[in-house]
Amino acid sequence: MSFVKTTAAAALVSAIAVTAAQARDQIRIVGSSTVFPFSTAVAEQFGRSTDFQTPVVESTGSGGGLKLFCAGVGTEHPDITNASRRMKEKEFKLCAENGVTEITEAVVGYDGIVMANAKGGPTFAVTREQIVTALAEQGPKPTMWNEVDPALPAIKIEVLGPPPSSGTRDAFEELVMEEGCEGAGIECEGISIRDDGAYIEAGENDNLIVSKLEANPNAVGVFGFSFLDQNSDKLQGATVDGVEPEFENIAAGDYPVSRSLYFYVKNAHVGAVPGIQEFVNEFMSDAATGEEGYLVDKGLIPLPEDTYKNVQGAVTSLSVMTGNEWN
Repeated sequence: MSFVKTTAAAALVSAIAVTAAQARDQIRIVGSSTVFPFSTAVAEQFGRSTDFQTPVVESTGSGGGLKLFCAGVGTEHPDITNASRRMKEKEFKLCAENGVTEITEAVVGYDGIVMANAKGGPTFAVTREQIVTALAEQGPKPTMWNEVDPALPAIKIEVLGPPPSSGTRDAFEELVMEEGCEGAGIECEGISIRDDGAYIEAGENDNLIVSKLEANPNAVGVFGFSFLDQNSDKLQGATVDGVEPEFENIAAGDYPVSRSLYFYVKNAHVGAVPGIQEFVNEFMSDAATGEEGYLVDKGLIPLPEDTYKNVQGAVTSLSVMTGNEWN
């Protein structure tokens, strides 16, 4: 079954809703806390360099943003959502059920998920298997890092990380918990993060996690590489599987915990809410996300040239997702 717009009824609902959207003249963007600083930088540049209003960007988490985005078409719903993982098929279907039937997907670049603590605290060199042993609900639930491995610091396990609504949490569970469970000797099916206080859900505000790490140098935070990069005077990253969380290692594909970053455009709002096409063109411009773009200075890992040009073309033409992206 195709989930693109296929009926006159859907078109009528969309047209009515878009008319309502004309009441708003400022782009509204929601979604990922990881993509938030990149999207905010583009919004500020867009507001300075054009006659359009500066878009409003909210950090709601990837899952929360997609829920808001997929709720419908019209002025009460956001125009764009950022995500630090790909939209799920069930979210695409939810969009379709609510009349959001024409969506453009854009891959912004890459990011690494890092574990970091405050400078002056102990240094960490961990494997994914050790992280799983420390954090799995189905594991031994140690209280100290050196119970996981004597080579690790003799301090309490205290990991500040994102909640389930976060794309960073989704990616961490997939790239660390699911990839490391077998090597840790822990049953992989249904593996989850323990909820007894060793892992503390610290919300969608990564800057708040940074502040908490400064206050407690023994605590470890989980967040996107860009926040480590922007706070390198305060924080130190842990090596994972022997690889440093550095720009070059993520760009080369050597760092094991890395993922793509996205934004999604509600095409029904283009032309109704002023500036959407122009904003997404700026986001995917060479000046912003190219190899020498201003977002690279903020920690974004740029796409390979051929992939980048394909994404630029998709954004410029507002190519519509078909529902076959997961096949």
